[in-house]
Amino acid sequence: MSRTLLFATDLSQENRAAFARALRLAHQQGAQLDTLHVLDPYLPHRMLHDLERAVNDDISATLTDLREDYALELPSLMIQTVVGEPHVEIVREAHERQASLIVLGMHRKRGQKDLLYGTTMMRILRSAPCPVVVASYLPTQPWQHIVVPIDFSLTARQTLKEALIRFPEAKLTLLHAWSLPGELELGSQAFYAQWRDREVSRLREALDNEVESLLRELDGVPDIELALEPGQPCDVLHDYVKRHSPDLVMLGSRSRPHQPNPLTEMLLSEPHCDVMLCRPW
Repeated sequence: MSRTLLFATDLSQENRAAFARALRLAHQQGAQLDTLHVLDPYLPHRMLHDLERAVNDDISATLTDLREDYALELPSLMIQTVVGEPHVEIVREAHERQASLIVLGMHRKRGQKDLLYGTTMMRILRSAPCPVVVASYLPTQPWQHIVVPIDFSLTARQTLKEALIRFPEAKLTLLHAWSLPGELELGSQAFYAQWRDREVSRLREALDNEVESLLRELDGVPDIELALEPGQPCDVLHDYVKRHSPDLVMLGSRSRPHQPNPLTEMLLSEPHCDVMLCRPW
């Protein structure tokens, strides 16, 4: 069975970047691109036929424009419309098509973290059976620099494995935020500085061993950089992304219901790159 990528569109201008990225990814991975638009279930039934035709025409026109603008190849493609609640129908389609990836456009509530919770995007991120890409930057090229925040969790290990399998040609930066007890009180003392250096070296060695253990399971030797930076995870990731402008950040979607991952919230409320959320297992 061929792989399927699912692109869900609301036909907005914000979705153009995501549509172009979905086209590029489908071509790169030799996958079929299933393009889906969900119609409002409360529209009068007599309007649906004409509306479906208008939606198909709009998607086809956008497809032509994007291929011309970005010299994108045309993958195997299916365009369809369904009626229902958007997040329910998108997740249902991902299950039925056994999609390997869902691609969404960035929401329109940038800089407003408190307004993220009830969006279709967040509902899909919580319920999707596969990784989800939220794309906001036009794909002038394949993702070349990918950042993966890591710790010693199974979620981080699975996310790193996804990155290595899906994007073997990309440069990967594994970013770990660290903090040590006593820094505030003793950070200026010479003995503490020596102890801190030893602890950070020990941490780097442990992370190196984790990465090497995973690489032994996979073929190839990818371009990997391990970056250890002091501070809280959200602050470290935010600052790193602003300084280095990666193409993509990959995270594990390990948030509990109604308790989103703070890293996910931060990246989606103030996006500086595309984001991929991966299942924790």
